[in-house]
Amino acid sequence: MTEHLLPRSKPEDQNIIPQAIEQFIIAIEAAGLNMHSFMLLRHGYVVSEKWWPTHHPDEPHALFSISKSFCSTAIGMLVDDGLLSIEEPVLQYFPDHMTPEIESNMSSLLIRHLLTMTSGHSEDPTNLIRNTQDGDWVKAFFETPIEEAPGSRFVYNSGATYLLSAIVQKVTGQTLLDYLRPRLFQPLGIENVTWESCPMGISCGGWGLNLTTEDIAKFGQLYLRKGVWDGKRLVSEDWIEKATSVHISTAAMDGIDKQQGYGYQFWRCQFGGFCGRGANGQFCIIMPKQDVVIAITSDEKRMQALLDIVWEKLLPAIE
Repeated sequence: MTEHLLPRSKPEDQNIIPQAIEQFIIAIEAAGLNMHSFMLLRHGYVVSEKWWPTHHPDEPHALFSISKSFCSTAIGMLVDDGLLSIEEPVLQYFPDHMTPEIESNMSSLLIRHLLTMTSGHSEDPTNLIRNTQDGDWVKAFFETPIEEAPGSRFVYNSGATYLLSAIVQKVTGQTLLDYLRPRLFQPLGIENVTWESCPMGISCGGWGLNLTTEDIAKFGQLYLRKGVWDGKRLVSEDWIEKATSVHISTAAMDGIDKQQGYGYQFWRCQFGGFCGRGANGQFCIIMPKQDVVIAITSDEKRMQALLDIVWEKLLPAIE
């Protein structure tokens, strides 16, 4: 609906060289990258947008792990409202799952460790959790052995984000999707939101959110404006700052942009930016120094190659 669209502007009116955007598109296509959509914002204006064949502006797209950044936002809202602390033990929210074995395994796990993917697992337990026979993903998470001290090392863990979603549901009595609908999605004018859920009806949290390209861009703009949308604060500046700052090293990851550090379900990236990123080339890139947001959807596993073209072709053209 047009009343929910971001304002449009010519690139040159926002001090962006138009030819650079053309060169970016040419480079993307010359590299054979399987793009679905691209949207560039500067100073809050959409200055360029493109959908490749078979894709269109009203199409909800699978965000994959950009979903994690939305889950983090819900945790931030609960922190802002004094309804939880990230220093609290995770187990206190799940007394119905407590056994001596689980208590021994998970007693030192804090909400903060879930946010920073430092749960102490040596590998991502998500596939094991999703394939559990009884459909109780929370129990399956708690039963996966923690082999390292929580907080000591980054190991990518979508199951940790699922548990954050389960905590949101424990605290609010609502699914993550239902909790965010009036607090985030409706204020941003985001409609037709869907989020996959587990067999127990808990939003998956770390994946499964579907939004349009412009919806992704709106979320990025909210973070660029430090939690304020249309003059109304939706999430505190303190949470925005903490969520997008480095809390754990990711130097062992593949690809230079994945090596810039991890916040609370946000990645840092090169040139002072941060992003939500999802499998197969989904990006919500926020560049505070340049006052820029970039939303990308694709079906492309060469994610660093895609980012390299963003940095090489677009960034120098932004004055």
